[in-house]
Amino acid sequence: MASLTSLPSYDHVFFGVIAFLVSVLIVFFSTKTKAKPLKLPPGPPGWPLVGNFFQVARSGKSFFQYVQDMRQKYGPIFTLKMGTRTMIFITSADLVHEALIEKSQIFASRPAETPTRTIFSCDKFTVNSAVYGPVWRSLRRNMVQGMLSTTRLKDFRNVRESAMDKLVDRIRVEAEANNGAVWVLKNARFAVFCILLSMCFGLEMDEKTIEKIDDLLKTVLITLNARLDDYLPILSPFFSKQRKRVMEVREEQLKTLVPFINKRRSALKNPGSDPTAATFAYLDTLFDLTVEGRKSVPSDTELVTLCSELLNGGTDTTATGLEWAIARLIDNPDIQSKLYNEIKSGVGNRKVDEKDVEKMEYLNAFTKELLRKHPPTYFSLTHAVTQPAKLGGYDVPTDATVEIYLPTISDDPTLWSRPEVFNPDRFLSGKEEADITGTRDIKMIPFGAGRRICPGLSMAMIHVNLMVARMVQEFEWSALPTQNKIDFSVKLEFTTVMKHTLQAVAKPRV
Repeated sequence: MASLTSLPSYDHVFFGVIAFLVSVLIVFFSTKTKAKPLKLPPGPPGWPLVGNFFQVARSGKSFFQYVQDMRQKYGPIFTLKMGTRTMIFITSADLVHEALIEKSQIFASRPAETPTRTIFSCDKFTVNSAVYGPVWRSLRRNMVQGMLSTTRLKDFRNVRESAMDKLVDRIRVEAEANNGAVWVLKNARFAVFCILLSMCFGLEMDEKTIEKIDDLLKTVLITLNARLDDYLPILSPFFSKQRKRVMEVREEQLKTLVPFINKRRSALKNPGSDPTAATFAYLDTLFDLTVEGRKSVPSDTELVTLCSELLNGGTDTTATGLEWAIARLIDNPDIQSKLYNEIKSGVGNRKVDEKDVEKMEYLNAFTKELLRKHPPTYFSLTHAVTQPAKLGGYDVPTDATVEIYLPTISDDPTLWSRPEVFNPDRFLSGKEEADITGTRDIKMIPFGAGRRICPGLSMAMIHVNLMVARMVQEFEWSALPTQNKIDFSVKLEFTTVMKHTLQAVAKPRV
C-alpha cells in the first residue's frame, strides 16, 4: 500500500490548525446540493478534509495496532478517511474471498499513485502498480512466462547454488570474527539480492557494485514512504525539499542502472563480447517487449523501473522471511532438530539442493507455518475496483483504496486450531491444510489471491526453502548469551520486520 505503515512525524498542532481553517473554507464554499450518499462501511467520524488522519497520527500506536483496534470496534470491514483518500479495510476470510475470488475481476485494479510513486513507477508501468487492463496483462504475462515459469526458474539453479555457497561463507567468516554472532537479515538479504541481480541483468558484478546497487534500491524504498502531502495535497507547498530529494534519488537510480542495461544490450548484440554474461536474463524479455495498446518498446527509464520492481519485490520479502525463520528455530530447538534430522537423513553429507527440498515434508510444513505466522507484509498490495461495487453489503466506490489485513485471517481461531502457536506439525498427516494461493479457500494468503496474486510466489518458495535448508544444514542456531528470550515484536517497513534486528549465534556443524 502507499502506505500508512509508518506515519510521518510532524507538528500536529500546526497542521491541525491549517487543516481546520481549510476545512472551514471548504464547508463554507461547498454547494448545498449533494449526491445520493454512499453506504460505506462503518468507521470513526473525522474532520472535514482531513478525515481521520490526525486521529491515527496522534494515537501513539503503530498503524497495524490502530487497524486492529478499529476492527474490534467496527467489525471485519470498516472505513478510514485519510485526508483526500477513502480507505476500506477488509479483515476477514469471507470478505476477502468475496472480493478477490468471487468478484475478482471487479477488485483487480489499483488506486491512483502518489506523485512520488508515479515518478518511480513511470506512471504505473509496472506489474504491481498497473491498473487492470492491457498494460498490466502484457507486463504480467511477460514476467510470468518469460521469467518466473518453472522452466525459467530451473535455468538459474546454478546462480542460486553459488549464492548459497557465498551466504554460508559470509556467515562463517562473520561468526569466526564475532564469537559466533552474526546479523541474520543483512546476510540473507545480500544472498537474495545477488540471485535477483543475476536473474535480472545476466551480468557478473563484484561485491562492491552489488552493495552499491543494493544501497541505492533501499534508498528508493525509503523515498517511496508516504508523506503528509500524499493525503493532504493542499499542504504540498510545505514539501518542496522532499520533492527535490525525490528527483535526486530518481536521477541516481537511472544513472546507476542504465549503464548495466546498455552493457546487457551490447552483450546480446555482440555474442561472445562478454564471456561472463549469462545466456538469459529478465532484461532480455523487456528490450523488444510489445505492450498492448502501445506502439513503442519500453524506454530505458521504463526498463530501470521494471528491473527495480523485480529486485525490490523479491529481496526484502524473502530476506525478512529468513530472519523470522531463524528466530523461530532458535525459539523452538525441537523444530530445528527435526529439520536438521530430515536434511541429514535425506541428503547425507553432500550439500542440500533444490531437488532435495522439494521432497522434504517437514521443511515444507515449516515454511508454510512461517508464512502463516509471518507473512511478508501485514497488508496485501492495495486493490481498487474497476466499477462501483458492493462488498459485505456496503458500497465500494472507484476512488477508494481497498486494504486487506492478513493477520486476523491467519490467526482466526475459527479457521485454525490454536493459531497463536507456531506449529509446523499442523500441516502434516492431513491435520490442517490451506491453499496459500487462496484458490480453494482463504485461510492464509501471504502472496495475495485472485488475479493480482504475487507472480513471484514460486520463486519465493524456492528461495525460502533452499536458504532455510542450507542455513540449518551448515549451522546450529542459538540465541546470544545475553538474550533470555527472542523478541517477536514487529514493525512495519516495506515488509513486516522484527522490531529488534536479529543477531544470533551460528555454530558450524562440521
